[in-house]
Amino acid sequence: MTNHEPVPLSESIDDVVRALRGPSKAVVAGVFGQWEDSVGEYVARNARPLRFDDGVLTVEVDEPAWVTQVQFMSGEIIRRLAEVAGVDVRELVVRVARRR
Repeated sequence: MTNHEPVPLSESIDDVVRALRGPSKAVVAGVFGQWEDSVGEYVARNARPLRFDDGVLTVEVDEPAWVTQVQFMSGEIIRRLAEVAGVDVRELVVRVARRR
């Protein structure tokens, strides 16, 4: 018989992350939770982290011109994520958001 006692959400998230073999919740929280602190308010209004998998960060931007801008800034963004969030990004991929 299994134990149906409540489990803290943090433990559940850790279990799911381990099961998916993805980054730890600390890494995910660093990328997503400290995005604006890492890239600045202006960039954060137009570009958002979409996915972080195996060192590859996919960023979604509002307009095609932002693809060029974020690619140009990619070295700085990677450096700032390491400095501010403690996240090791080895590659940054940029794509335009789909219109809904």
